Amino acid sequence: MTDYRRLRVALLGAGAVGSQVAALLLRHGDELADRAGAALELAGIAVRDVDAPRDVELPKELFTTDAESLILGADIVIELIGGIEPARSNILQAIGSGADVVTANKALLATHGPELFEAADRVGASVYYEAAAAGAIPIIRPLRDSLAGDRVVRIMGIVNGTTNYILDRMDTEGADFADVLADAQRLGYAEADPTADVEGYDAAQKAAILASLAFHTAVPLDAVHREGITSITASMIEEARAAGFVIKLLAVCERIEANGAESISVRVYPALVPATHPLASVHGANNAVFVEAEAAGSLMFYGAGAGGVQTASAVLGDVVSAARRHIAGGVGVGESTRANLPIVPIGHVTTRYQITLEVSDAPGVLATVAGILSDGGVSVATVVQTVEGEDEPTARLIIGTHRATEQALSDTVAVLAGSDVVARVVSVLRVEGE
Repeated sequence: MTDYRRLRVALLGAGAVGSQVAALLLRHGDELADRAGAALELAGIAVRDVDAPRDVELPKELFTTDAESLILGADIVIELIGGIEPARSNILQAIGSGADVVTANKALLATHGPELFEAADRVGASVYYEAAAAGAIPIIRPLRDSLAGDRVVRIMGIVNGTTNYILDRMDTEGADFADVLADAQRLGYAEADPTADVEGYDAAQKAAILASLAFHTAVPLDAVHREGITSITASMIEEARAAGFVIKLLAVCERIEANGAESISVRVYPALVPATHPLASVHGANNAVFVEAEAAGSLMFYGAGAGGVQTASAVLGDVVSAARRHIAGGVGVGESTRANLPIVPIGHVTTRYQITLEVSDAPGVLATVAGILSDGGVSVATVVQTVEGEDEPTARLIIGTHRATEQALSDTVAVLAGSDVVARVVSVLRVEGE
């Protein structure tokens, strides 16, 4: 092997991803050295319990509980602990010691990203995080580097594999949410407490990261509108299919005009995607990110959004990039947030909607509903009506609207819910990707 300069790599965490990163570093060290131009020495693995069982057999002598000593002796620190603390303190310590950092910690970046990037800028270090937004899918570098000379207009992403698995099986098998969630937990796609996935928290963290990069604006997590998929039923899936749509949990980040100024909207919710759109064909636990840019046009990045060895691929790509920077010298690449665009509430968003109502089956009901929609500035595009029951029949109205603002739609739905002719507002779904 070529006599390369040696760089010490510290690994924090040896879970599903960390174990695979360590194994691949040890197994493919010579190849990685040739690509990086530096020998990558795994100096140690910091864990809470050195005797805990691991997914991969690794040399015992690599394990330590002394994270601080490991960090202070490293050129590159890989943080795969997850959560906020001690990950935040560990990363700040690594940056302060002059090391570059590689992390997959979406929760930390979504809440403390600006702090970490500013700390790195002060000392000329870099924070790499390709694995934080979509697992193995390369999306951070394309947004930060490849599209740096373009103007990203919109991002729509399926960025949570658990929810895509659930919704896909509900669509293809007609299964109920609770049954598919139980299967997902049994197969390891969903945690015992699935809240972060099914309520959209995981996707919201990733949306904040993607929007910050795409629009060169710091996007705090609390600026992301978030809704989950727990209210999605088999009948909603069936109605969507009949209308030519598939329901997907989407992270949507886009430039919009609001209050006379260019602004951005960042939101996560279940949406109707036309069956002809590329995102509609993303099945199982896979992820995909659809990017629209002014010059480049439409681009889609597709693949595994999670998994130990898959995510390890993205982590090691960052390690190679960090090693190359060490060899070449110079300061790290900082994050661009100078655009500082305003982030507007969801009420400013304009899209189409599908509203499902249970109403009395009586003369004049449809006219009353149409009148309420018209008064609220929401124009009706399509109506499908079904009637159930004989003694006291009730009708189900599935109303497709023309484009309207979220605020107008929300206000109008509130009026519908209080109307004497409406028994229940069953669902309101946005249409994205047309």
